[in-house]
Amino acid sequence: MAGIRALISGAVIALFCARASAASLDQQVEAIVRPAANALADFVFYRVDLFGQGFPLIVLWLAIAALFFTFYLGFINIRGFGLALRHVRGHFHNPAANGEISHFQAVATAISGTVGIGNIGGVAVAIAIGGPGAAFWLFIAGFLAMSTKLVECTLGVKYRRYNPDGSVSGGPMYYLEHYLSSRGLPTWGKLLGGFYALSLVIGCLGIGNMFQSNQAYVQFVTISGGDGSFFADRGWLFGLLLAATVSMVIIGGIRSIARVAAHIVPFMGILYVLCALVIIGMSAEHIPAAISLIVSSAFSADSVTGGMVGAIIVGFQRALFSNEAGLGSASIAHSAVQTDEPASEGLVSLLEPFIDTMVICTLSSLVIVTTAYPNGLMDSGLEGIALTSAAFEHHFSWAPYPLAIAALLFAFSTSIAWSYYGLKGWTYLFGESGFAQLLFKTVFCAFIALGCMIELTAVLDFSDAMVFLIAIPNILGLYLFAPEVKREVNDYMRRVAAGSVHLNDA
Repeated sequence: MAGIRALISGAVIALFCARASAASLDQQVEAIVRPAANALADFVFYRVDLFGQGFPLIVLWLAIAALFFTFYLGFINIRGFGLALRHVRGHFHNPAANGEISHFQAVATAISGTVGIGNIGGVAVAIAIGGPGAAFWLFIAGFLAMSTKLVECTLGVKYRRYNPDGSVSGGPMYYLEHYLSSRGLPTWGKLLGGFYALSLVIGCLGIGNMFQSNQAYVQFVTISGGDGSFFADRGWLFGLLLAATVSMVIIGGIRSIARVAAHIVPFMGILYVLCALVIIGMSAEHIPAAISLIVSSAFSADSVTGGMVGAIIVGFQRALFSNEAGLGSASIAHSAVQTDEPASEGLVSLLEPFIDTMVICTLSSLVIVTTAYPNGLMDSGLEGIALTSAAFEHHFSWAPYPLAIAALLFAFSTSIAWSYYGLKGWTYLFGESGFAQLLFKTVFCAFIALGCMIELTAVLDFSDAMVFLIAIPNILGLYLFAPEVKREVNDYMRRVAAGSVHLNDA
């Protein structure tokens, strides 16, 4: 309790200090950070011309990796799917193994970090830009991304470190450092790991924190009365309450975060899936035409929507930005799993892009194409989550409320997951001491509150670019480790088939 009180007190102090100068803080920060944010974004999201369409190089970098690993590992995203489900159901849980959380808790925590506002609003934006065909390529990209996830999460477990208090630390900073250190370059290994960790800390305070709290605040105000809501001009109060709630979860570390994620993720996922299925069902007469439109547009030369290439670009971009395959962030959560078999957790991670992209994003796509398209909502001027909400509201006036609840949960769960990612980047840089961890958690909670008070778009843009910048060294590391991962996975699956792997019969 003392730790929670200290964390909340620190966040309150930081919040009111920030609030005192909030009126001018955003303008000052914008002026300072904007040039750096623009320069970094121009570099990270640099576009090359591809058949007349601008293709962000970072998306191409991630997409090529996903395609390579899918073929190199013999379509492991299909071969290992059934085994992944068995692991999540606990068939191979070994209570004597090293680690802190179960396979199910690990995948729930990682999914909570990827399933967010983009699954609801981002898909609508993708279809508005790339046409209905973007939904087809989004699905394909999600399928390919499953293989990338397997590689980075297998490595995360294999090269994790065990701390004196029994906790574990893992992720790209550790396996990238190991690769160079094991080849006589320890200094370069530490520098590369430090670069990844620092980028992760900066990124977590932006897209994994301030953006999420800001979106949660906007959604809450919307469902509680709009401009007439009690919280309409009290973002600081909502931010403080949200920060206090998050602090009570993250103070307990990965075990507390995993327990909460294991309850929230299934609930919010089922809530959204059921709502989407109901809306799609209410537009059942449009389903055949919608599917036909999606497929035909995916291979169309129609210049209005950018044609096939435009649909591919937008679809892959939305999918890879959503499931984060190739960034390495999810491997940090998976590294905490209780197992002595790295490949087992790699297989479990296959489920993340499947759920995040192939299920949730695809359902969002179908809601848009079966409802928004035939009813003229695409010409209404609405964008993002507002367009998705309008599609839900077309059939039920109250439908935006459960949608808003799902969005709130998405934002909250993303924040708690990214708090752990940022924490592990922080402890890599500054050590595992209790003070270092408490300091980071206090700063993280203060930024949650700040995100509800002011919109620091330059900070968000900068953090967004930093997060995707780390995909460059991470993917390089995955290529270098590819033969080792292939041997690890094939050997594990062979031993499972032979019955020589621990099987939990309980």
